[in-house]
Amino acid sequence: MLGIKRLGLLAALVLVGIAPAAAAQAAVQPSQQDTQYLEAVHQINLFEITSGDLAQQKGQNQGVKDLGARFKTDHTQLDQTVQQTASQLGVELPSEPTADQQAVIDQLNNASGEEFDRLWVTSELAGHVQAIQATQTEISQGSDQSVVQLAQTALPTLQAHYDALVQLAEQLGIPVPQVSGTGTPSPGGTTPAPGGTTGTPAPGGTTESPAPGGTVTETPAPTQS
Repeated sequence: MLGIKRLGLLAALVLVGIAPAAAAQAAVQPSQQDTQYLEAVHQINLFEITSGDLAQQKGQNQGVKDLGARFKTDHTQLDQTVQQTASQLGVELPSEPTADQQAVIDQLNNASGEEFDRLWVTSELAGHVQAIQATQTEISQGSDQSVVQLAQTALPTLQAHYDALVQLAEQLGIPVPQVSGTGTPSPGGTTPAPGGTTGTPAPGGTTESPAPGGTVTETPAPTQS
């Protein structure tokens, strides 16, 4: 009987030890918003790294080549933080870009010369508008501090990329989205994406914001921070 009592006490102690650990693990589970942002920004990085390589290899304009190299470097560094944060939170990241992003990569692979440059700049403008809006949404709606901090760190880089793209697009005569007074892409502007545009509701109304690949999707436009 004494042995049985000791076993029962040992089992109880083990359960007491497991319960707090399980509760702690449950407490660190990221929200759906945080998880979706990590997945999305990782796929954006995968796309930008590949697109940056293509710009350096196939770009006709030196500005396209230079931005491609810059984007590849910056998004490679950003993705290291994304992967580290996702690993800490137990978020499994996709292994490849989205189908829409891959469709743009395929189009870039099939283009050359001036056509490639215009297609690359157009798709990059579209992708960075989308990336900035997703990042602003995470900053305003995210719950895990590590993911929100990642978004806050990424936003200035994405905005700098967008501003550089606008300058290059103006040189090449390519339409760009309207921007607010702070230089943030405004939901009121549109940039044609290869294959089409995507509708993004804006506060007080609706508008269109392009996405690479041309699939029409609807996502809430984040509030300006």
